[in-house]
Amino acid sequence: MVVAVETTGSRSVGLSTQIVRFIVVGALSAVVDYGTYQALLALDVWIHLAKTVGFIFGTTTAYLLNRRWAFNSRGGRASAVKFTALYAVTYVVNIGINALMLAVLPEWRWHITLAWLIAQGTATAINFVMLRAVVFRE
Repeated sequence: MVVAVETTGSRSVGLSTQIVRFIVVGALSAVVDYGTYQALLALDVWIHLAKTVGFIFGTTTAYLLNRRWAFNSRGGRASAVKFTALYAVTYVVNIGINALMLAVLPEWRWHITLAWLIAQGTATAINFVMLRAVVFRE
């Protein structure tokens, strides 16, 4: 079942289309985020700073692509402000869960990646719901 998103003056994008596009954008944004994170870790940047910079790069990628493609929004100042507020909250959640997982997971070859995946998955779920319901709702 496809549910149309209400928009004014623009083409509607159904829920299933939004989900597929959000996943594609999320995958690309995750590559940007994780790639930046790992590159900075390889340069011996402090782990939480590396996570922050990766998050910012991935978030910027996500905003630009989600606004125009996944949610078919014209954006504007209001959506940019809402997006910034949402991502400020998910940043705290993401960084907090990542730090918590790094503290509780046993150290092994993939513990940093697993902590990143858990934090990213939690933030992604929050983001989809809030982007669709609040940020890009027109």
